[in-house]
Amino acid sequence: MSILAVTDLTIQIGAARPVDGISFDIAPGECFALLGESGCGKSMTALGIMRLLPAAALVAGGAVAFEGDDLLALPESGMRDVRGGGIGMIFQEPATSLNPVLTVGRQIVEALELHAGLRGDAARARAGELLDQVGIPDPLRRLDEYPFQLSGGLRQRVMIAIALAGAPRLLIADEPTTALDVTIQAQVLDLLDDLRREQRMALLLITHDLGVVARMADRVGVMYAGQLVEVAPRRAFFAHPGHPYSVRLFAALPEAERRGGRLATIPGSVPAADVRHEGCRFVARCSEVMPVCRTVPPPWREVESDQPGQRVRCFLPGAAPVVAPTVGAGDTALAAASKPLLEVTDLQVHFPIRRGILQRVVGAVRAVDGVSLQLMPGRTLALVGESGCGKTTAGKAMLQLLRPTAGSVLLDGAELTTRSTAELRPLRAKMQMVFQDPFASLNPRLRIGDIIAEGMQALGTLGSGSDRAARVGILMEQVGLRADMVSRYPHEFSGGQRQRIAIARALAVNPQLLICDEPTSALDVSVQAQILNLLSDLQGELKLAYLFITHNIAVVDYLAHAVAVMYLGRVVERGSADEVLRHARHPYTQALLAAVPRVDGARSEVPKLAGDMPSPANPPAGCHFHPRCPLADEACRRSYPVETLFGATHAVRCIKA
Repeated sequence: MSILAVTDLTIQIGAARPVDGISFDIAPGECFALLGESGCGKSMTALGIMRLLPAAALVAGGAVAFEGDDLLALPESGMRDVRGGGIGMIFQEPATSLNPVLTVGRQIVEALELHAGLRGDAARARAGELLDQVGIPDPLRRLDEYPFQLSGGLRQRVMIAIALAGAPRLLIADEPTTALDVTIQAQVLDLLDDLRREQRMALLLITHDLGVVARMADRVGVMYAGQLVEVAPRRAFFAHPGHPYSVRLFAALPEAERRGGRLATIPGSVPAADVRHEGCRFVARCSEVMPVCRTVPPPWREVESDQPGQRVRCFLPGAAPVVAPTVGAGDTALAAASKPLLEVTDLQVHFPIRRGILQRVVGAVRAVDGVSLQLMPGRTLALVGESGCGKTTAGKAMLQLLRPTAGSVLLDGAELTTRSTAELRPLRAKMQMVFQDPFASLNPRLRIGDIIAEGMQALGTLGSGSDRAARVGILMEQVGLRADMVSRYPHEFSGGQRQRIAIARALAVNPQLLICDEPTSALDVSVQAQILNLLSDLQGELKLAYLFITHNIAVVDYLAHAVAVMYLGRVVERGSADEVLRHARHPYTQALLAAVPRVDGARSEVPKLAGDMPSPANPPAGCHFHPRCPLADEACRRSYPVETLFGATHAVRCIKA
């Protein structure tokens, strides 16, 4: 029997229908994954189930039954009992979902008071147990901290703790691991998987990550333009995806074998929600389109496979043909005479810790503690590591957006650390950055056309306004957005679309060096493929150099020529992509690679990392990684290991390597 049954659910916002007749069910203890691109209606479906729709939206039809009760017919007082009690929800952005003026403990206790009837010390004790259950170290101390004092991974786990406070029978997880590094993602996914198996809790998982789906889901529903286009058991879906849209999602995945080639992309974008469709909604982007597809809505039909239950909404007589990937030429060797475009030597960024009335300096946060890197023209260096290891701070310091405490940064032979703000201005066109949070980095008061053109105007890269407008339109199309969107504001776009706007803004001034801070973390695989192809094309044409800060190992494997692994402000392993990703020697690098969810669902035997990174304000003595390292001994605790070379480019800081 199903715990949740959604039947022909339709949500309307004016003339738009972001959800248009979607039906699915979830059994107790089952994980149903809702997969699709940004803007296809996944999150709106979840909000409709919870009756948390924006004021302009309304349910135009359908039914939502939870444990036999029609949620759409319940009064608001009845829904308040269901929310948090019967159905819990983890929202996509914990930074905006948590109340910034209330402590973590107060927010969890509030849920316990409403749904568990606990008060006072009993509620606080249970809140501490929940934080411990979701893997937060020192939970009783964390209860008195505010959300801004926690990392992104810890905030996400606090959201899970709040959702679990009411002991829900159904948990809706909307992109629960977006923007988390792979080690924290592995911990969060393991936690959700354990909870649903132990407590028979149903899980509606909304994601665009095929690796997460392969690891977690029992069944998969692929959503496109407000409708489900394929529903299948996980094994059948990953063995033989049936709908042309599903096939192209797999073809868009980055892999090392495709380095130097182009990823398969889906042309265009998801149609707007107010577009009325006579036939198949995917017709404008499908290469297998037939005349009937344009005039008649395709019916559901069964796909012949080893596992029953795979259905697609398509006229094709069999499963969609596999899209052959474009295999690249692989990595190419650098010319011996190449001169580094970016040369970083012993870079340090220390933030002072001040206390007392006189604000005396009593210590320092060693965010970046002696990083040395080289980046050649036309090459990509990936900087990987957990949240809080100093990757973003290092990138900002290289661009002098943060002034380093010590060290040298040479850009095309010019020393940046000794230049004033005025002296740096002419160099700004050579170096740009794509920030991790596009919502915070885009001016909410400017239209996106003005946002993209702002840099060109400030640095004088194009003369007339008409030239800038034409360039903006080209950039919009390059990053997968329609040129007629230039008059919209940032809040009118999804998270993935805002990331594309940020990339277009950075590319507008034709930089030589682009520092990309998690540029694809919020993008679904089809748009990610467009961005990676774009970055690869620009690198080939303009010899652009990329410093790619990311936790997506698949993207690193496809795009990067070299990889540097950071831990607690220092580089612990560096080398070519092949050396680091296929012949990793540092235990931390091995643990990072083991935590990556794979599309085939296989799991590594390398033990996963436990706990969190130590504070950079008080790093451990000796090797900083020894408190979490399964190989650590007394020698690791005495002194920080020197760099050991294994070949010309592969360097590791570990006495056990």
